[in-house]
Amino acid sequence: MKKTNNILAFYIDGCPYCRQAREALKELTDGNEKYSEISVEWINENQNPEISEKYDYYYVPSMFIGEKKFYEAHRGESFSECKENVRRVLETAIQEKIF
Repeated sequence: MKKTNNILAFYIDGCPYCRQAREALKELTDGNEKYSEISVEWINENQNPEISEKYDYYYVPSMFIGEKKFYEAHRGESFSECKENVRRVLETAIQEKIF
């Protein structure tokens, strides 16, 4: 099956929560066939303001399926909380059969 970019994830360089979300995504997709079929397009909001300004979020990372936000980090978020939120986005992508 060919991957498509069906989850958009906004980040900024140097953000510890963004780094944690990428690590969580890697842990969830490594060796997990159903999650590894889902593609996530990471968009640097500072380098792509013309894209990021079209989406409604305040904190990064934020993850969208289409125009709907399914995850937005918050200050003090733990790795386990982040990983559960990323897992929830992946499960939503599967349920909505967007890939």
